[in-house]
Amino acid sequence: MQNSISEQSRAAALAQLDAAEAAREDILVQHIANGVVIDSRTVQIAPEVVIAPGAVILAGTILRGKTVIGAGCVIGPNTLIEDSTVDEGTTVNASQIYGSHIGPHNNIGPFTHVRVNTVTDYGVHLGAYVETKNSNFARGNTVSHLTYIGDSDVGKYCNFGCGTVTCNYDGKDKFRTQIGDYCFIGCNTNLVAPVKVGDGAYTAAGSTITKDVPAQALGIARERQTNLDGWAEPKMEAYIAKKQKLEKEQSK
Repeated sequence: MQNSISEQSRAAALAQLDAAEAAREDILVQHIANGVVIDSRTVQIAPEVVIAPGAVILAGTILRGKTVIGAGCVIGPNTLIEDSTVDEGTTVNASQIYGSHIGPHNNIGPFTHVRVNTVTDYGVHLGAYVETKNSNFARGNTVSHLTYIGDSDVGKYCNFGCGTVTCNYDGKDKFRTQIGDYCFIGCNTNLVAPVKVGDGAYTAAGSTITKDVPAQALGIARERQTNLDGWAEPKMEAYIAKKQKLEKEQSK
C-alpha cells in the first residue's frame, strides 16, 4: 500500500519538481538561443555541458557532467553521455557513453555501450550491441555489432566480424590486445590477451587466438570439421513427429 503524505509535504515536493523543471528548461532555452537544435522538452542537459552551435539534440537525451558536443553532431534519441567529448559531425543514436573521447564523423549506435577511456579517431563505426572499454581505435575502424573490445589498441581501417571478444581478464589481471592496421577479425573470434595481430592479418571465423598472428597471415584456431553420416536421424524422429502433430492440430 502506498504511504500517504500530508498536503504540506506534497506541496513542497511539487514545488521542488517545478523548480527543477524550470531550471532544466532555462538550460535548454540557453542552448537553443546559442544555435543548438532542441525540439523536445524531454532533453536533460547539465549546467557544465558545452554544445557547439549547429548540433542537434534529440528527444530523451541526457547530457551529464563535463560533456562537450561538437558542431554538426546528432545526439539521440534516447542517449546518455557523461563526462565525455564528442567531436564534430558524429552521430550517437540510442547509446551510452562514459568518460570517453569520440572522434569526428563517427557513427555510434544503436545500443552501444562506450565505457571509460575509449578513444576513437576519425570515421569510426561502433554499431548495435557493441561494448568498448579502455581502448583506442585508429581511423576508419568498423565494429558493426555484438562485439566486446576492452583493453585494446586497434590500428586503422580494421573490420570486426560479429561476435568478436577480446578476452582481457584472467580472473586476477587485465591484459591488452594489440591489433595492427587493415586487419580483418573474423566472426566469433576470441582474442585471448595478451596477444598481437599484425598489420593486414586475418583471423578465421570461430577461432580462439592465443598466440600472436604475424602481419599478412591468417590465424586459424579451430578443429577441422567432421560430419558423422546418419547421426542425427534417430534423434530427430521424435522431434519431427511432435512438430508434425502440432502442425496438424493448428490446421484444424
